[in-house]
Amino acid sequence: MLLSIAGLLVVLVVVLLQFGEPMRVSSSSMEPTLKSGDQILIATRAYKSQGPARGDLVVFDGPDGALVKRVAAIAGDEVGIEDGQLVVNARIVPERAVDQSTVDGMYYGPVTVPSGSVFVLGDNRANSVDSRTLGPVPLDALIGQVRIRLWPSPGDL
Repeated sequence: MLLSIAGLLVVLVVVLLQFGEPMRVSSSSMEPTLKSGDQILIATRAYKSQGPARGDLVVFDGPDGALVKRVAAIAGDEVGIEDGQLVVNARIVPERAVDQSTVDGMYYGPVTVPSGSVFVLGDNRANSVDSRTLGPVPLDALIGQVRIRLWPSPGDL
């Protein structure tokens, strides 16, 4: 019995590592969705056949390592922030993951997302280095999609 459980665990680990990659979140830019110290699993093959959708949590190669952000707009979209509200293609986008009480009356854009890119934002708008600073993220810089949070940071249970 113990041997079969150990075998099952080995198979599970091999499958997870074959199709995903664990990662530790190292900043507060995605709070309240993800906190610094959270462990996540990235589907590294998620975008091999099609690109990301608006709302996906993605991991990409940033200037100082891997970053986790939310896709706010895709290629061809016009995106901006008006009085703290995300506006895509002239429509306000409700963002339930963003704590609006922490967002001041910021403005950005609008800009059009170029072909082969996505526009990403952190859920913690006031404390996020994202496409407002880095510009659109090329699709070939994407490492994968965040699929699950493996466990939260200590003290959050």
